[in-house]
Amino acid sequence: FFGANRSPSFGTNRLPSVEEVLSRASVILSHRRRISAASVDRGVGAAEVGAHSPRVVDRRPCVGASSPLILIQIDRLLSRLSLSQSRAIDLPRKSRSTTMDGTIAVKFSYRGSSATVPDLPRSISTSSLLATARSSLGVDDGVALRLIHKGKTVAREGGDGGGGGCGRKGDDRPAALPAFPEGTKFPKGAAKIVVVGTDSADVRDLNSRRSDPLMRGFDDEKAREEAKGRTTSSLSSYWGPRHGRQHPKYKFCRFQECTDASFGSRPGAATPHAFRARELLERLATDPGVVSILTSRELVVGTLGEMDPIDDRLMQKKAQEGACVLGYNTNHGLRIDVKLRADDLSAFRPYPELAATLIHELSHNWCGEHDVLFWTNYGQMRAEYLWRHARLTKGGAFAGGKRTAALAGVTDMIAPEGENVRGGSVPSDARTMEHICASVTAELAREMAQHRLPVQLVAPAVVAFARELMAETKDGADADEGGRRLGSGATGGNDAGAGEGATSARERALAAAERRAREAKDDQR
Repeated sequence: FFGANRSPSFGTNRLPSVEEVLSRASVILSHRRRISAASVDRGVGAAEVGAHSPRVVDRRPCVGASSPLILIQIDRLLSRLSLSQSRAIDLPRKSRSTTMDGTIAVKFSYRGSSATVPDLPRSISTSSLLATARSSLGVDDGVALRLIHKGKTVAREGGDGGGGGCGRKGDDRPAALPAFPEGTKFPKGAAKIVVVGTDSADVRDLNSRRSDPLMRGFDDEKAREEAKGRTTSSLSSYWGPRHGRQHPKYKFCRFQECTDASFGSRPGAATPHAFRARELLERLATDPGVVSILTSRELVVGTLGEMDPIDDRLMQKKAQEGACVLGYNTNHGLRIDVKLRADDLSAFRPYPELAATLIHELSHNWCGEHDVLFWTNYGQMRAEYLWRHARLTKGGAFAGGKRTAALAGVTDMIAPEGENVRGGSVPSDARTMEHICASVTAELAREMAQHRLPVQLVAPAVVAFARELMAETKDGADADEGGRRLGSGATGGNDAGAGEGATSARERALAAAERRAREAKDDQR
């Protein structure tokens, strides 16, 4: 207004104080009045008066004798300066978002239209802000509004469209509270508020409908996750409720089967359904021998999936080279895929082959190439797998009326020649482990011959590991294997689904004594 930085009376490197500006204004206005009075006496026109006026007055022709309001304001400011003993006046600073009188401008946006409302109180309540948004946008009363500012809800109405509220769902604070908390910063210009409207009739119609029984709600999903953490009942049907579960930490995290459409089979084809493939994956994951391998080596596999029997790129590439791919390991255990279906898609491959393939791929978690180290690790894992089923067989563990070794199809690899566990005779640990080592060595000889490696390179390490494994489990009690003598009336068997402490201490002591007597009799033979 006064051109402070351009006037010769003020310096060019600083801004003048309020007192200096007002003093300069009084001098300019006094000079203006004198020129105006002299021009009236001479009869000079207004344009001629402007030519004799100072440069600052020429740029602001509104300042003159015909502007009494400006003179009155300057006189008041000068009197305030004199009353404050020439102290600088601390004028209120104008905020970027608010005006001098504490008001703000708000811009409401709703479904492609917008409306700007100026001069709203800074401390406007939520109910008043909702009413202002409704009236400015012309929204019907049957629509419940929700006001969002900077990603946060500042005001909302109930689902029936009546009654103001604020905060989130379940907030019982009164609607008279300020919509904008203290210290809220607004952008330059108008504060932008997004208005979300929901028709109350649509809400009532949606709430009155019956929920789809095939879809789980959020509460059901939460309960399902909690139940999944407590037990794995969905994975424990095949091996029994006690042995058919994964370790809570070392396990397969997810399962993924191939659907019929993924490998080009028609729905009416004879190939097993995808549900059966998932059951087979869960059966492999909860196999007591596989669980023992994962737990002892602290392995966690991201996904156990079914390999596409037709459109698998790696399988097609290896087939051109003359190889047959039955499974592969991705990124050292991130994902393991196993070929479950036969080549003609009519049925699944035999379970013992699937279990051996899975253990083969688990060995790739440490060794990528099929070298001596890989086959040594694989042989030790196979020995541990068979030994676990042998211990369950000796402990009398049943699932569905059968022993776990029979369900896994490894009875012939466990029982020595001339002794059959189906007939009731249980061999000693030494004889069982000796036969397991022989079975694993024969299997390694067949597999390693394809890579032109002699089995003699890994056989000593497998036998040494087997002896250590037998020594570690020799003193362990077999009562925790869940066995049950037929006709004893005990309810601690697998099929009964009892807990860990179903049998009494006396029954466990008798079972241990019978075991020792049986082992002594076997040693005498």
